[in-house]
Amino acid sequence: MGVQSKIRLIIATTQVHIKLFTLTIIRIFLPDLLYRLDRLNDWAQLGYYKFQNTALVSPDLDEQRVIFFGDSITEFWDLETAFPNQPYINRGIAGQTTAQMLLRLRQDVLSLSPKVVLVHAGTNDIAGNTGTTSLEMIINNYMSIAELADKNGICIIFASVLPIHDYSGIKQSHWRSPAKIQILNSWLNQYCEACHHIYLDYYSSMVDEKGMLRPELSDDGLHPNQKGYEVMTFLAETTLQKTIWRYQIYTE
Repeated sequence: MGVQSKIRLIIATTQVHIKLFTLTIIRIFLPDLLYRLDRLNDWAQLGYYKFQNTALVSPDLDEQRVIFFGDSITEFWDLETAFPNQPYINRGIAGQTTAQMLLRLRQDVLSLSPKVVLVHAGTNDIAGNTGTTSLEMIINNYMSIAELADKNGICIIFASVLPIHDYSGIKQSHWRSPAKIQILNSWLNQYCEACHHIYLDYYSSMVDEKGMLRPELSDDGLHPNQKGYEVMTFLAETTLQKTIWRYQIYTE
């Protein structure tokens, strides 16, 4: 082996060792950074439900398939227990924002041919999970999701953003402004009325007299506990049955 070849080999070997050493340091001292770098490889997490979507068969003509589309509040919801014997499919991903959901709408909703999609999102946008996001940007994403679903003959239910609370010691209001939540919900309600979509109002049934999430409904001030999901289940099922009935009336 010539001198130049040896030098190139030494340089390549050194680069590999430096990369491995750097990754080791990141894993030990900056695990969140490694997680964020990994997320950049699939920013919208299109691979999250890839295999489940492939395995899912097309719905029968009379199947009232519903997609629950959202973030962690949706993903952590045990739909099989909450809605037994119902063709309800969970496509929530923890931490996601409306921008990410818009990107995965086609494969996680449209391609599954549901009758109804229940969209519940916005709290992570307000928190800035994928960068600073204005209310206008969130609203634009809502409208794009609605327009795409509508073009594909899918009924849209927009659920209100849940209130938050600071009673657990975690100051959720630092990231999620109660005032912004109210503004977003007010816009959603008006938009649904104007465009003939369905507005599912979780907020009014879960907020206390201080404008916060009722403490018995959440342990961390953000995610519903069992009691919180029980409230949501009742409201969602009532709204879904009305929506499915309306869908049948318009398609007969």
